Amino acid sequence: MSMAAVAVIAGAIFLWGAFSARLQHLDVTAAIMFVTTGALLASIGDQRPTAETIKVMAEVTLVLVLFSDAARVRIADLRADLGLYVRLLGVGLPLTIALGAGAAYVMFPDGGVWAALLIGAALAPTDAALGASLMSNPAVPARIRRLINVESGLNDGIATPFVMLAIAGLSSAGHGAPLDALTELALGVLVGAGAGGVGGELLRRARGRGWSAEGFAGPAVLGLALCAYATAVAVDGNGFIAAFVGGAAFGNLSGRENERLVPFVEESGGLASLIVWLMFGAVAVVPAVEDLTWQVLGYALLSLTAVRMIPVALACVGTGLGRATIAFTGWFGPRGLASVIFALLALEELGTAAGPALTVITITVLLSVVAHGVTAGPLANRYGTHLAANVAAPEHAPAPEPRLRALTRRGRP
Repeated sequence: MSMAAVAVIAGAIFLWGAFSARLQHLDVTAAIMFVTTGALLASIGDQRPTAETIKVMAEVTLVLVLFSDAARVRIADLRADLGLYVRLLGVGLPLTIALGAGAAYVMFPDGGVWAALLIGAALAPTDAALGASLMSNPAVPARIRRLINVESGLNDGIATPFVMLAIAGLSSAGHGAPLDALTELALGVLVGAGAGGVGGELLRRARGRGWSAEGFAGPAVLGLALCAYATAVAVDGNGFIAAFVGGAAFGNLSGRENERLVPFVEESGGLASLIVWLMFGAVAVVPAVEDLTWQVLGYALLSLTAVRMIPVALACVGTGLGRATIAFTGWFGPRGLASVIFALLALEELGTAAGPALTVITITVLLSVVAHGVTAGPLANRYGTHLAANVAAPEHAPAPEPRLRALTRRGRP
């Protein structure tokens, strides 16, 4: 990559940072801006990133996203709606993966079971940042915004084992993949729990005694996230699961006084995510558009509607939420950064074997970026108007404002 390309990328990051609030108000998200920039760079002088660069950036970004998302969620803060979160993440998400994988197997039978699982699992996580205007819209009750935000923060970590299992199955033609992948997952959980728990307790005690310089406490948490990942990989465990579990352990054991250190990791991940969106635009968009078929387009539309909305509706049965709220929550499941990272990791691990799945994931994400970005504001206002006419609805009950996540991944207004 030339210095001219580096200058363009750095300039794009500066412009986004300077005008992001205004651009998001106009429904121009980071995904739209940086995917477009990446596609333009790829078409001008073939300025594509190297395979090693893609692999490193995708892995580092996913580690930071998983760690910070998990660290933000404290069980004690979710007790009021804990049953609803459990339904969405423990019932709705697995059903979404299963339904998505089943539809992919029917529509793309040549890819086999593992490719179908890769598509279904990679497209299951949601990304609330693609509708930042909705997440800051007071017309939508705080409880519903928080529900969407928390689901978005945790479902990528829960989907990761399924994605890694699918990649392992494809890379080894299925021979021994499930057992090996499960062993890696177990090691990742153990390493993550140990690193996050011990690290959180150690940092809490050190800061309590004044042993930590204030300017380096944030980088310490960043180092802990990367340490959990690298340690798990070093012992043949799953580093991404270690990062997710480590973040959860850190967030719940480090004490509330250390909660303000997590944004350092979030903002680092936010910066990295801009580069990932750009690389996605450079290496995946043009080939996907060239390989577009009616089956791919049909699956993308199905993934953004029935594959997401039916499981959410089933998970919400008996919760007391109105039909409008269930439909609104089901529709607002944008596919974003996690799906992009999973696609890039599959591309680097599998090469051309990932081509068909990469095309499906890319087209679905591109449609989601546009569809959810354009509809976030209007649907939020319409939904708010509907609730205003039914103020007794349980979903309209007051609740603390959701804490919006990082720079781009969990967009700030």
